[in-house]
Amino acid sequence: MEILEFGTKRANEERRDGGCAVVFDPVTQKYGVNRHTNGLLGLFSGGVDEGEDIQTGVLREVAEESGLHDFLHVEKIGEALTHYYHILKKVNRAAHATCFLAILKSNHQVPIHHESHETFTLDWVTSEEIFSNWDSFNENHDHDHWIYFMNKAVARAKELGYDKTSS
Repeated sequence: MEILEFGTKRANEERRDGGCAVVFDPVTQKYGVNRHTNGLLGLFSGGVDEGEDIQTGVLREVAEESGLHDFLHVEKIGEALTHYYHILKKVNRAAHATCFLAILKSNHQVPIHHESHETFTLDWVTSEEIFSNWDSFNENHDHDHWIYFMNKAVARAKELGYDKTSS
């Protein structure tokens, strides 16, 4: 599998490998995202702890940030090398990111555990709303890897028969 590279390389990039998840609720036909105070939508994501496998780490991050944990289907969607500005930590980052599609079995939530910089809330939106939001916040190409992952995840969710409404 070819690993594509996204974003704009910047000086003083801090390397932090990790991943993200595209979370889909087949009942509501909406995607779970985090909504930042500035309106930006984001995928649940984060770094993986030493000794933690990537899927376990990403699903841990989803549970910590959203409370969502009850998954019917999880599969790897892709990998990318990415350069971006971490809006919450205010630092330039480079990462090898791995993305998973996580289809919910139920939307039951466990208590969330936000870090001090995580000032977002769980929101449910359509794929079209996500792409529109990212287009308006992507002047510096910081979200190109999310767009790549989201396109792949929506296509796969449709192929599996879960997403019946995205165009």
